[in-house]
Amino acid sequence: MALRTLASKKTLFLSPGFPLRRCVAADPVLLKTRGLVTFSLPDLPYDYGELEPAISGEIMKLQHQKHHQTYISNYNKALEQLDEAMSKGDASKVVGLQGAIKFNGGGHVNHSIFWKNLAPTSKGGGEPPHAALGWAIDTDFGSLETLVKKINAEGAALQGSGWVWLALDKEMKKLRVETTANQDPLVTKGLHLIPLLGIDVWEHAYYLQYKNVKPDYLNNIWKVINWKYASEIYAKEIA
Repeated sequence: MALRTLASKKTLFLSPGFPLRRCVAADPVLLKTRGLVTFSLPDLPYDYGELEPAISGEIMKLQHQKHHQTYISNYNKALEQLDEAMSKGDASKVVGLQGAIKFNGGGHVNHSIFWKNLAPTSKGGGEPPHAALGWAIDTDFGSLETLVKKINAEGAALQGSGWVWLALDKEMKKLRVETTANQDPLVTKGLHLIPLLGIDVWEHAYYLQYKNVKPDYLNNIWKVINWKYASEIYAKEIA
């Protein structure tokens, strides 16, 4: 199912406070010089209940329709306010909006990647990576099992809300596991880090089903991880 996008007629160029160079990979909407683009909720390529029993349909529906939509709505509102502030030359307002842009824009970017990182088992979810990404995982971590344990450990240890990532470090030419707080996208840690796989460890991603046992959620989500998508991104970035 194709992703929906919605572009407005107004224009804007985002300030350097929230770089979006790598965010474009998570959403087909492109930013243009002096171009304001608003965002809309992407469709999922599977039904809400298709990731069960790993992730319940209720959680998927709430996270997609409520949480992700809220980030998008607030992001669009902040962009419109930024457009107005820039047109008035209100530097203080421009600076003051950066937090809302980072948080809500990051929520949109992160969830757009997250949906692609998941797939029902009937559509390849849980199948281990092969080819270039599979070899890279063995080289950098020893085995897929070791990588999974590392991601699970770092995700479980993350205090508060945030994300745990498998990233390609294009400068070092190797894979890394990273965490980000709240809705900070991986790009905030460096443009050289390419998100291949992101796991949401906010409570809203698991609490209705797993209560306070986050490790169970992290163990089970691998049954529906879409390694094919991660492999495609990796192959594209190293080409």
